[in-house]
Amino acid sequence: MNYLDIILNASNDKTYCLRDFQGEKVILYFYPRDNTSGCTIEAKDFTKYQSEFKEKGYKIIGVSRDTVKSHKNFILKQELNLLLLSDTEEKLVKVFDVLKEKMLYGKKHIGVVRSTFILNEEGSITKEYRKVSAKTHIQKLLNEL
Repeated sequence: MNYLDIILNASNDKTYCLRDFQGEKVILYFYPRDNTSGCTIEAKDFTKYQSEFKEKGYKIIGVSRDTVKSHKNFILKQELNLLLLSDTEEKLVKVFDVLKEKMLYGKKHIGVVRSTFILNEEGSITKEYRKVSAKTHIQKLLNEL
């Protein structure tokens, strides 16, 4: 299946596929988990700089394997202004190849590697950033775009 056609539930109680955003440039970012320290830093920075990204013509969309309920709590608790997609069935994370073996507290597990993809108006990937730092990535991305 084409990644543009994978339908996911969103934090605003709607469903979307990436094809819905054709005609817009999209910053699609994958993150491990709602309400964890790195993911909170990243989401708050995307919210903080959202108007600057919008001025450059970009819509920001976050994706994790968390539920819509978790996304809503995350948005409320952290005062975020982002559209978050719920990929509980791991469809999009697998297509974008961001699920990798990771070490956490000395144990191996499969998790989402923090990654960002830039999509053009046609939905094609024009740039990708893998294994990004939650603390520095957003500012670097803003400077590059």
